[in-house]
Amino acid sequence: MQSPASTAPDRSLADWLTVLEGLNMAHIELGLERMQHVAGRLGLLSLPSHVITVGGTNGKGTTCALLESMLRAGGHTVGVYSSPHLLDYRERVRINGHFPDERAFCEAFAAVDAARGDTALTYFEFGTLAALWLFRALRPDVVLLEVGLGGRLDATNVVDSDQAVITTIALDHTDWLGDDREVIGFEKAGILRPGKPAVCGDLNPPASIGEQAGRLGTPVAFSGRDFHWQQQGDTWSFNGSGLALEQLPVPALPLMNAATALATLAASPFTLSFDAIATGLREARLAGRLQQLEPNLWVDVAHNPESAAYLASRLQQGEGTIHAVVGMLKDKDIAATLAPLLPLVEHWYPATLSGPRGAEGVMLAKQLGAEPHFASVTEALLAAREAAGPQDRVLVFGSFFTVAEALAWHGAQQGEN
Repeated sequence: MQSPASTAPDRSLADWLTVLEGLNMAHIELGLERMQHVAGRLGLLSLPSHVITVGGTNGKGTTCALLESMLRAGGHTVGVYSSPHLLDYRERVRINGHFPDERAFCEAFAAVDAARGDTALTYFEFGTLAALWLFRALRPDVVLLEVGLGGRLDATNVVDSDQAVITTIALDHTDWLGDDREVIGFEKAGILRPGKPAVCGDLNPPASIGEQAGRLGTPVAFSGRDFHWQQQGDTWSFNGSGLALEQLPVPALPLMNAATALATLAASPFTLSFDAIATGLREARLAGRLQQLEPNLWVDVAHNPESAAYLASRLQQGEGTIHAVVGMLKDKDIAATLAPLLPLVEHWYPATLSGPRGAEGVMLAKQLGAEPHFASVTEALLAAREAAGPQDRVLVFGSFFTVAEALAWHGAQQGEN
């Protein structure tokens, strides 16, 4: 995709990312004051596109991918902002399925840097403002903003959005968001807007979401109450929010998120044909979500109990002994995340993740009662592939960092062949 402006800054994208990291912006600092100040200077508090903000604990990325795919199949241009990236920073912004080129990112970073003056920004805030700058310049019909952390105080919440989506509520990032679902639900509900339609895909939502919606006068469609879905073999049906659809193709991404995406479309100003919806469902993909790299090698970014439980449900549908490479961050609930997979995995390959947040492989090994442990994901992956038989399955999971290392290894292997 070409740059929206004609003059590129002198710095390369790598230079800009070094600047962001070198200014100590990589830490988390919740709050909207800095964002509002700089976004106001840049004219980014509202966008010329229809904006849908997507929050929740799990399923944000896949819900965005499903919405993106269906809207594009219906002939609409779509921009997506998501995080974190796996291999390339440009993954965080998609315009009609393509990453902006490095030149476009450099122009966006330069514009943000010039506008912020002496205002300190975090790494995520700087990147979010750059993404919003790109969306304003390129003007897609729809912009999907994936919330980074929480909702109420997340950098994405600076935008006056037209719709909101809350996927699920579970315990994650408890140091920042609280340690019970009601408190977390209140933080996630911070993306709701007065009078603007919203969807909640959680079948057992915390009361705090409905309470916040009531205070704001936000109409919310709840899964299981206002819309319903059911799988029948290779197809599924959706009913509610003004839509009744049968014989829909089952997507490669979680069906509950597909239902949430359909309810979101039903509340939007966009009307899609059945064929566009079906095509979008069939074609929707997202890297790192039970992604098949080889006939018997899969990767998944599941990193908390809820996402691990879903991963386990998908693995139960397959056959063959499972060899699992796991690498996790030490601030996650490791025991609860591993628990759903313990009955399914016969051979474990615990790996150390580098960096200050990475859990040591030896710690994971003790948790699993497994031996040996490995110094890196790559080392563990090589051992698992060597030990696995032709009918076995090798799974790599536990963190975006874990999957990123596996993808980098696989890409290098492909380059050599």
